[in-house]
Amino acid sequence: MARTKVAIIGSGNIGTDLTVKIHEHSDVLDLAALVGIDPASDGLAKARAMGVPTTSDGVNGLIAMPDFDEIEIVLDATSAAAHRANAQALEPCNKRLIDLTPAALGPFVIPPVNLDQHLDAPNINMVTCGGQATIPMVAAVRRVTAVPYAEIVASVSSRSAGPGTRANIDEFTETTSHAIEIVGGADRGKAVIILNPADPPMIMRDTVYCLIGEADHDQVRQSVHDMVEEVSRYVPGYRLKQHVQFQPVTDRDITGLVSPDTAVTTKVTVFLEVEGAAHYLPPYAGNLDIMTAAAVRVAERLAQATLERSHA
Repeated sequence: MARTKVAIIGSGNIGTDLTVKIHEHSDVLDLAALVGIDPASDGLAKARAMGVPTTSDGVNGLIAMPDFDEIEIVLDATSAAAHRANAQALEPCNKRLIDLTPAALGPFVIPPVNLDQHLDAPNINMVTCGGQATIPMVAAVRRVTAVPYAEIVASVSSRSAGPGTRANIDEFTETTSHAIEIVGGADRGKAVIILNPADPPMIMRDTVYCLIGEADHDQVRQSVHDMVEEVSRYVPGYRLKQHVQFQPVTDRDITGLVSPDTAVTTKVTVFLEVEGAAHYLPPYAGNLDIMTAAAVRVAERLAQATLERSHA
């Protein structure tokens, strides 16, 4: 079966990890180009060594490449500001865009939660690493019972937070908070990111808090476990660190988090760990690995949906 041609913009850590994942591990996608702006970048050098066509002339260099017309999907691993410019440049070119930045020009997508709802979207946003790790848990609780409030805390090694991540901290918290509500289904969401300088570096850890009313705890627990299994199909290092916890709350505990007339009785807490697959990045960089793995999952599903439509 012919594979779908894709390109990657951004030759940093995320773009290079995408390069390895697609070139060496995907049976659905064919990497036609890695695009950067620094001719001396390690990512471009690695791609060339793998036989992947490259350009250091940015999105304009991509558009000028001989096989550009054959490329169907472009994954953007740059920055929020750069993605806005790249999307504008590519708009007339009839390409599907998968955005790994917090630009959020298109719908938020978390693969096991809402991917099939957005198979026709021209620009899909992958939210953030914290969102990819935690929003599935919020959605898992929400499919059992209402979630008036959800809060996530993403703790990552400072070594795995590059210049792009550090420059986009505000966008991270805002984008993730919105996605907790829009995709996760919480009435109100809040996101916190912690860059931990521990040495040796820590593996990504995430904590998810959901406030709920009366609900069947066994159903909530099973829903969380089912969702963990779904995510781990494309992120093998995604796992629960402890049993799902249920704790009674008082009015004082939830003051300011939900409206006074909201019936909230319990705080659900989920502890997660995300270990990277070490395709290019170190295993502790699970925060970056879950973004690239989710983006590849989306690209493969888009390619398969296009093929299905063509055979219908």
